Amino acid sequence: MINVHRPRRSVLYMPGANIRALEKAKTLAADSLILDLEDAVAPDAKVATRANILAALETGFGYREAVVRINGLSTPWGMEDLKAFANSKADAIVLPKVESATQIQEVAALLEKAGARPDLTIWAMIETPMAIFKLSEIASAHPKLEALVLGTSDLVKDLHARHTPSRVETQTALSLSVLAARAHGLCVLDGVHLSLDDEEGLRLSCIQGRDMGFDGKTLIHPKQIELANAFFGPSSQEIAEAKERIATYDAAIQTGAGIAVLNGKLIEELHIQDAKRILALAKAIESFTSHQ
Repeated sequence: MINVHRPRRSVLYMPGANIRALEKAKTLAADSLILDLEDAVAPDAKVATRANILAALETGFGYREAVVRINGLSTPWGMEDLKAFANSKADAIVLPKVESATQIQEVAALLEKAGARPDLTIWAMIETPMAIFKLSEIASAHPKLEALVLGTSDLVKDLHARHTPSRVETQTALSLSVLAARAHGLCVLDGVHLSLDDEEGLRLSCIQGRDMGFDGKTLIHPKQIELANAFFGPSSQEIAEAKERIATYDAAIQTGAGIAVLNGKLIEELHIQDAKRILALAKAIESFTSHQ
């Protein structure tokens, strides 16, 4: 089971082949970093990139979560990637193109065999039509599975669809992924926004993803971090309202009432649970901010 209060508002893909980018990542305000060995790395650079990432992990990324996207186990590099990072300082292993529970279980078994830390978790990339049909199976595959990461670029390609501002082409997949994650207690991360010069499109995508229930958004450039952090973290108004709901409900309970009313709206235990989640997330984000 994951730490549900661990902020993952902004999850930035970092090309592992770029040593300067890995160093720069230590100064960015991203909550999490995906150090990439897969799509962003040419075949002839895979081995050198593996060494780059291992070295970067040794010095660490501060408060930032550092996860490594390995190559698939069916590729020439995947098994060596997994062996290399099983006992590294990575926080999680990101497995690309997951389409079955078996893939997750195989990685978990290999990590255990390699003597990996118990807290080294697995993130699953959901980026193919088959993955969408197998979401419940994947999400319940193993206790080490911590997050579902939407790979919407690959998904749109496989669907023969087109990227649209409304994201109508991926709405079904996005909703099903959030449902699967919540049903099995996982984190779920929205796909990337590809246009670096389209700030308004990124803003709308963040709002849409937040409103759908995603925990955060994967990003392809540092300049996208600020918007993701803003929209996937609770606002000052939401924090104030959460505190007010808890105080009103507690006062009602002390008088023997099972419910409370605030500003004409009914408050029940379910609202208090969500208010406490918001405050816990805000506290964790505040802790991050103090380390920047």
